[in-house]
Amino acid sequence: MKDQPAAPERPDAPAPAGPPAGTKPPWHALPPDQVLTSLGSTAEGLTDEEARERLSRHGPNVLERAQGDGPLKLLWRQVNSPFIWVLIASAVLAVIMGKVTDGLVVAAVVVLNTLIGFVQEYRAGKAIESLSRMVPENATVIRAGRKLRVPAAQGVPGDVMELAPGDKVPADMRLLSARNLTVEEAALTGESVPAQKAVAPVPEEAELGDRASLLFGGTLVTSGSATAVVVATGQATELGRISTLLREATDLQTPLTKALAVIGKYITLGILVISAALLGVGLVRGYAVSEAVVVAITLAVAAIPEGLPAIVTIALAIGVQRMAARRAVIRKLPAVETLGSTTVICTDKTGTLTRNEMTVQALWTTHGRYALSGVGYSPKGALTRGGPPLEAPPPDVCELLLAGALCNDAALQPRDGQWDMTGDPTEAALLVAAEKVGMHVDDARQAHPRVDAIPFESENQFMATLHDDGKGGRRILLKGAPEVVLRRCALEDGCSSSSVLAEVDGLARQGMRVLAVAYREVTVSHVALRMEDVEGGLRLLGLEGMIDPPREEAMAAVRACHEAGITVKMITGDHPSTAAAIGAQLGLLKPGEEGVTGARLATTDDAALEEVALRSNVFARVAPEHKLRLVRALQRRQHVVAMTGDGVNDAPALKQANIGVAMGITGTAVAKDAADIVLTDDNFASIVAAVEEGRRVYDNLIKSLAFVLPTNLGLALILLFGVSLFPIQEVGGRLVPLMAMLPTQLLWINLVATVSLALPLAFEAREPDVMRRAPRDPEAPVLNRFVVMRTGLVALLMTAGAIGLFLWEYRRDIPRTGNAHALAEAQTMAVNTVISFQMFYLFMCRSLMGSVRKVGLFSNRSVFVGMGLLVLLQVAFMYLPFMQRVFGTAPLGLEDVGLSILVGAVVLPVVGLEKWLRQRKDDTDASSGRGAARLRERVPT
Repeated sequence: MKDQPAAPERPDAPAPAGPPAGTKPPWHALPPDQVLTSLGSTAEGLTDEEARERLSRHGPNVLERAQGDGPLKLLWRQVNSPFIWVLIASAVLAVIMGKVTDGLVVAAVVVLNTLIGFVQEYRAGKAIESLSRMVPENATVIRAGRKLRVPAAQGVPGDVMELAPGDKVPADMRLLSARNLTVEEAALTGESVPAQKAVAPVPEEAELGDRASLLFGGTLVTSGSATAVVVATGQATELGRISTLLREATDLQTPLTKALAVIGKYITLGILVISAALLGVGLVRGYAVSEAVVVAITLAVAAIPEGLPAIVTIALAIGVQRMAARRAVIRKLPAVETLGSTTVICTDKTGTLTRNEMTVQALWTTHGRYALSGVGYSPKGALTRGGPPLEAPPPDVCELLLAGALCNDAALQPRDGQWDMTGDPTEAALLVAAEKVGMHVDDARQAHPRVDAIPFESENQFMATLHDDGKGGRRILLKGAPEVVLRRCALEDGCSSSSVLAEVDGLARQGMRVLAVAYREVTVSHVALRMEDVEGGLRLLGLEGMIDPPREEAMAAVRACHEAGITVKMITGDHPSTAAAIGAQLGLLKPGEEGVTGARLATTDDAALEEVALRSNVFARVAPEHKLRLVRALQRRQHVVAMTGDGVNDAPALKQANIGVAMGITGTAVAKDAADIVLTDDNFASIVAAVEEGRRVYDNLIKSLAFVLPTNLGLALILLFGVSLFPIQEVGGRLVPLMAMLPTQLLWINLVATVSLALPLAFEAREPDVMRRAPRDPEAPVLNRFVVMRTGLVALLMTAGAIGLFLWEYRRDIPRTGNAHALAEAQTMAVNTVISFQMFYLFMCRSLMGSVRKVGLFSNRSVFVGMGLLVLLQVAFMYLPFMQRVFGTAPLGLEDVGLSILVGAVVLPVVGLEKWLRQRKDDTDASSGRGAARLRERVPT
């Protein structure tokens, strides 16, 4: 076989210096000689001087790197929040007022929270650096007729380069000559099999995946050889364009981070207002200025949920561990929760929804159509013909499968009940099909050894082989595109080209790739294959239709998404008919419905695109900018979008999406670095499992929030009540306020008791209906009416119990122990009462709506671990001398401890009654249809 002709040699006249600045001709639509002329080059390449001049003009063939945020900027981002500023101010004022211990404790809280956030962001991915690694280090270039190995960074437009199997394409290039060339472009175009390349121009309007005359930087040559001219380098390449899109994509705040920011803003504002009011009350009542300021600081310490950032971080980290066990590795902590509010999942097809294993599913011979069951590269399967499985394949099917297995360069190796494939996936599918009906390919190849072959070439669209037939003769086998094979066949009576092509069309409408197989008997003297041997006189054996089938678990996962109110959209670079067929099998399209092509998206403006994005669920032949526009269009309609992908072309959309999900097996480094989540099994079902886990995490975070906030409000009310109504004592000539708790005691409750009890809520099992309810509205406030009312109710109970026991203990002990000791005992009693309330309230938070019996008393044993740990710490808090000195506590008798526990238990019947009333109202709404109407409003379009 000869190479395709190259372009004309260098003319004597001086060539242009290169393409006009700012223009990008449709290189794929131009013939090679015109491309060379436009680039000012020839088949002998550029001279060294021309190459140097162009290098200085175009710059090196590398991708620009975006500089990430430095450590100082990351650190500042952690500090620059309302909570932190109030805490810093409180710490500084405390030290100034002589309360050094209090100030240092508050400062330690600030440092801890800052370090947690800093470490998390410092480890963020750097996708642009990964893109630069996709450009190879060296390339074979022709300069003035000489072959040279030069750094790929020195490649320039107009350079002529040679490529061989295993080479990574160094730049965007136009083919000049090619032989049996296939290129792995999945990372760029989404095609599931290597693309066949040819020199012939293609239509100017061809999509990226259909530009067979172009090679793209960063792709991989899988077979054949080629000579090509560089048409674009660096940022001007398709890879560079994606790099630019990636930098332009926006990292969005997650619903949780936005909600917490709103909570922080309102809590901070409330704290500042109440602290100022409290400062005024203290001054009016006669407090010294220093004491009034300390009281205001104490209120800030009491009201700020210092432990909340740590609780959220640890709860998310626990979610990370659970998701990792379900094959979803989380790269960014907030992504755990965002999954729970996902309304749309935009997913790739190949390897995610499908198995990425081409599978023969239909066979046709002149005797009729057969179906071949069995998924992927599994050797198990059965042949049927409109009824039960056939015990043995009929002779016509045996001939068809044998020919497909012999006229074949792929190889299979058994491993763990599956086949490992070497070679082209389409040819591997033919081998597996033969094995599924009991034919042993290795034995068949030994019985019918190959004598000669005409390799597949894209311009021919067929492959031919010559074999011994085992009977003293020889047989030519041919497989290829049906229309090409049919032209070479003499059809039997009753069979016409139109009827065969009708079968081909029927299989193609099902998304199948169809190959025709034919043969011709020759004598044993035939020792070599020539093109004229396959020009005619062959007999058609039949057709084999194959497709990359959907994963069974993906089909179930799509149904689960629909039940959960999540819309699934398939966005792929594959052929529209294939995408439509898979979409119909997955329930994304109705039978006969078609998807939307990238060509249509390219001509649709942003406003119209929003409607298209909402209405359609299958998009085919899409380019990177199309994916990015689709994600943005959905986000403009207030959807929380999860985007999956594995290629370089997916990276901008992965970064733009609220949740980027990359494939761990087939995914490129660029895709993984741009994503928030990496799936270790490339399975769509793992995404659904991660969504389920995300909803569980969010539920448990709400439980933690509903548990934490009443304590902070209760502590603020306790302090406010005391400053407003408690008597003022004179100590050392100064008027000192009587306080139910000291600032260090407030921090003990906020950081030790609250965290010890709130963290076990992160381990709560998912609610039974977690995947049967619509996604939560990402714009809905976390502090909804339920959380606010529950917070107020429990805070008032806590305040009443703590203040009541404080006064009772203080007045009882003054005559016996004196003022100082009585105050320490009373304050310890108040702390004990608050912690008792927390312990009992914890059980009510394990299910916000149902009873403890519903979730199971012992279903979360970590609750009892947390309570046991807190009991030990509380004993040390009361009875160890060191702790007494630091926190100003005093030992309590068993009677006092028992009384605080009894008062704390009041929260059980009160909150239980509130749950019962709320459940009764929900049941009434459900029976009247109001609840269903609200649910429908929340389901995404």
